[in-house]
Amino acid sequence: MLKVETDPGSGFCGGVIRAITKAESYLSSHERLYSLGAIVHNEAELSRLQAQGLITVADLSQVPDGETVLIRAHGEPPETYKAAADRNLQVIDCSCPVVLQLQRRIRDAYARIHEHGAHGQVIIFGRVGHAEVLGLLGQVNGDALVVENESMLEAALPGLDFSQPMEIFSQTTKSPSEYDRICEILRSRGAKLTVNDTICAQVASRHERLAVFAKDHDIIIFVSGRSSSNGKVLSDLCASVNPRTYLIGNARELSADWFKEGDSVGVCGATSTPKWLLEKVADVVSKIR
Repeated sequence: MLKVETDPGSGFCGGVIRAITKAESYLSSHERLYSLGAIVHNEAELSRLQAQGLITVADLSQVPDGETVLIRAHGEPPETYKAAADRNLQVIDCSCPVVLQLQRRIRDAYARIHEHGAHGQVIIFGRVGHAEVLGLLGQVNGDALVVENESMLEAALPGLDFSQPMEIFSQTTKSPSEYDRICEILRSRGAKLTVNDTICAQVASRHERLAVFAKDHDIIIFVSGRSSSNGKVLSDLCASVNPRTYLIGNARELSADWFKEGDSVGVCGATSTPKWLLEKVADVVSKIR
């Protein structure tokens, strides 16, 4: 018989909870609500909200004039708000407070390292094309270097001027240990580097707890949407300490062949994975014989 435990620390982060709560509150008295981009990177939760009237669009041009549009927790660049105002769109701004603070800090850093004619460099450790990163780039008119990993940074090093000041920031959901390694590479080249601690504290503490959770179980079932950046980071973390880690999007993807009699099974997920989905997966696992 399998012993199944759901990680009590997994599930939506505060920013996602806030965005979904605002969306559901609006939809309780309105027929539809447009979301600029997926409100959460989880297919099952998106389907649930779609049934309530949430319409996901990729661009403001897809929102009819005068309608209401939700800005998700990832945040948006300044031009999005201007475009919405020009179109007479009502905005429900669900930008995560942690992301908004990061946007402000990047603006301030950019002004600081370019004052008095200096030509410093803002560096963002994050996923290229990610919604949060695009919002951060928008704060400095795109004038920042984005690096996803160590190899991307190594490729960019020849083009950097190490005689000028540099400030580095991390996307809020990235791995703290990977961020440390990126910063160390820059320091090893003699960079005049200011490191800004911008990984969400809730996310950072989840890394530590999840590593322990993964070690404490024979097998880990990690539940996440395929497009979740945080899900990729956390599932990789689990796999690094427990090779019997399986990444799934929903209970239908489970295979009985993965399990052995008496296994201790840990079910966990990303900051974009709803609790109800984790519980559903755990229930299905508990019935595997």
